[in-house]
Amino acid sequence: MTAHRSIAAPHGAAVPTPTGTAAPSPREGSGTADTPGARRIAAAFARAAADGRAALIPYVVAGYPDHDTSLAAALAAADAGADLLEVGLPYSDPLADGATLQRATTAAIRAGATLDRSVTLIAAISSARPDVPLVPMCYANQIIGGGDGRVVAARLAEAGASGVIVADLTPDEGVGFESVAREVGLAVVYLIAPTTTPARRVEVARRSGGFLYCVSLVGVTGARTSLPPSVAGLVAAAKSDSPVPVAVGFGVSTPDHVQMLVAAGADGVIVASALVDALGPDGRDVTALGALVAQLRAATAR
Repeated sequence: MTAHRSIAAPHGAAVPTPTGTAAPSPREGSGTADTPGARRIAAAFARAAADGRAALIPYVVAGYPDHDTSLAAALAAADAGADLLEVGLPYSDPLADGATLQRATTAAIRAGATLDRSVTLIAAISSARPDVPLVPMCYANQIIGGGDGRVVAARLAEAGASGVIVADLTPDEGVGFESVAREVGLAVVYLIAPTTTPARRVEVARRSGGFLYCVSLVGVTGARTSLPPSVAGLVAAAKSDSPVPVAVGFGVSTPDHVQMLVAAGADGVIVASALVDALGPDGRDVTALGALVAQLRAATAR
């Protein structure tokens, strides 16, 4: 496990196009916004909007603190109001994760979490709560490795995933994987950050399937007491550029944060570290996690 570290361009999403250089044009057929998975994700955002609220996307760590408890946590989040569910696939070098998620990931790996077991967990969640789109979050080495990602992408799709967030995959490097994802029916969700240039933000938004992940701050994940005031402008800019819904994550921890993002026009909010913290020091307080999800859901009303 690597030490906690901050990165100026989280998830690879914010690698800027050099000043004065146009963003690269998407290749023919690129993007995954018209896959079956992307359509399931779009339908979830549409249902939330029809209810007069933003979509709530809680995050659970697969296998933390063990397989059965992580399944219980996922189902509790779904039952408490999740519109979509992000499932973190434990990885030994989670460069964008802060202390809380690194701790949970380490515990999951020590408890026996593997990619195979994570796929099994996704299948169990999908079977139990088929109306909640599942979006695994992973890193390129896990899903693509030295190949094209076809094997893992197909397994995730077969397990019931609607999309995938490959945290360190940029659109420049993602064309081949997008082709694979289209074949198996997955949406590839890309990320932007405060350091993403306007031209590049347009390109990333055009290539993102399902939704666009808007990173609220420069740094790693982790619960915060406040969000940067600049996030409202970032959300507005992202929405003006994006043909898909915009969901905001990183640092979103409280109902007040959710209300702030809803007021800024976010189509969805992603909450991760605060929910892992809610599980308590041993990761087993599923009731507390469900209670926090319910509070966050109530705060999504417009």
